[in-house]
Amino acid sequence: MNRNDWPPMLIDDAGWCNLAQRRPSPNFDARPASAAIDLLVIHNISLPPGQFGGPYIADLFDNCLDCDVHPYFDQLRTLRVSAHFLIRRDGSLLQFVSANDRAWHAGVSSFEGRERCNDFSIGIELEGSDFVAFDERQYRSLADLTAALQQRYHLRAVAGHEHIAVGRKTDPGPCFDWNAYCALVRQCEKTDGDPLALHFPFLEAKPT
Repeated sequence: MNRNDWPPMLIDDAGWCNLAQRRPSPNFDARPASAAIDLLVIHNISLPPGQFGGPYIADLFDNCLDCDVHPYFDQLRTLRVSAHFLIRRDGSLLQFVSANDRAWHAGVSSFEGRERCNDFSIGIELEGSDFVAFDERQYRSLADLTAALQQRYHLRAVAGHEHIAVGRKTDPGPCFDWNAYCALVRQCEKTDGDPLALHFPFLEAKPT
């Protein structure tokens, strides 16, 4: 099916995306009752580092990673993490946690003076690394997903993991094209006819 023939990407009342492959992770819990979901956090991940296409990211989020397969995995034996979404190199989308719930993706973090970003954010992992350009298909899926999530949750801002965990994390890294992503999101706004009240504070703060 051509991408233009796909149905619109939507997030249902239960927090699941209609175009994502569901692979429910046990690594989540309820958000605080008072938490408004208003931040999108962009990450990158590859397992083993710099290698793409295997089952290992999903296995990690599902707590079924065989840590004897690769030496790097030994340090992951007790790790319990997840993200709401993973976008593969080909743009395909997996969902591990309902966006209504709290995934374990941000760790020790702070955004505009608010700590514990997991409480109020949605985490999206891009299959990639700090040192490899991301695929155009990933940007398009990310923009579509961003628009769908904003429509459901009225998100206020987008940040990278590097921005909310300064000095601790570096992703999505220097190879992530924030300008291209922002432009695609703005195209989604125009197509839908309803401007998104969504800003990119770390992009907007850069000198022109």
